[in-house]
Amino acid sequence: MTLNSLTAQEKHDDSMNISGKTQDTLNWSVTDIEAVLGAPFNDLLFRAQSVHRQYHDANGVQLSTLISVKTGGCPEDCGYCPQAARYHTGVDNQAMLSTDEVVTAAMAAKEKGASRFCMGAAWRGPKQRDIEKMTEMVRAVKALGMETCATLGMLKSGQAQQLREAGLDYYNHNLDTAPEFYEEIITTRQYDDRLDTLQQVRDAGINVCCGGIVGMGETRRSRAGLIAQLANLNPYPESVPINHLVQVRGTPLYGIDALDPLEFVRTIAAARITMPKAMVRLSAGRQEMPEAVQALCFLAGANSIFYGDKLLTTANPEADRDQALLSKLGLHAL
Repeated sequence: MTLNSLTAQEKHDDSMNISGKTQDTLNWSVTDIEAVLGAPFNDLLFRAQSVHRQYHDANGVQLSTLISVKTGGCPEDCGYCPQAARYHTGVDNQAMLSTDEVVTAAMAAKEKGASRFCMGAAWRGPKQRDIEKMTEMVRAVKALGMETCATLGMLKSGQAQQLREAGLDYYNHNLDTAPEFYEEIITTRQYDDRLDTLQQVRDAGINVCCGGIVGMGETRRSRAGLIAQLANLNPYPESVPINHLVQVRGTPLYGIDALDPLEFVRTIAAARITMPKAMVRLSAGRQEMPEAVQALCFLAGANSIFYGDKLLTTANPEADRDQALLSKLGLHAL
């Protein structure tokens, strides 16, 4: 299997009827997806919900909990990230948690209803000693009967296989944005570096969790470009987190104009339409998101959330608040 990256020279067949494109077709052009994003809102949500019901439990939501197992001090310059060492955001560097600490957190997450436990570390990429500690954590969390996910940065040859042998179910490595907008956000690693890590994950037999962040000052076409990149991976990711930028004081993106909430909903819908079998996760940014907007995201095809009062370093709705919302909407945990 290979990962297909769109080229800058892509051509669009103007005679193609967007509504007739099959849901699992590869090679969605950016223009195709821009047309999807620009459809009348009611039509877009109807189409997305129809696709969602074809492949998923219409009222089921998968609950994941995310924990930072190593916080701060990252050498990268991602413009959104409070863990970058070069930014002054008030995030303190913290050493790697012990396996016992991780297991305690995983047990608490399971008791509150989470079925997947995600472990993140602020590295450019893990060293071998880090991988050895992570494989110990993965085995311990798997022993609790939970799905496991890790996001550890760029992987070197053989590291994905070690994680797979430990029982890792998912590896998260986001593309963040479209290729043409990427250098506006990150300069310390290249887009192809991300694709290379995703290929290693695929080759090791680990499920891919890959999405991006919207609201970073990009255009609608750039959002279409991100979705096109994801949808044209072969195969597309099993899990697609769509994050709404959380603006953190001290990062370069703090203070930019906020994205219209309905544009965020449109992005969720486009992800569902182009990647029908994937779990589309309503990820970062829910703390500031009104319940009505979250409800529209579920209608648009989101069927996974991060669950718990904190993501890696930013706030997230408390579990009780999420349970109340799910109950109000008649949704249940998968």
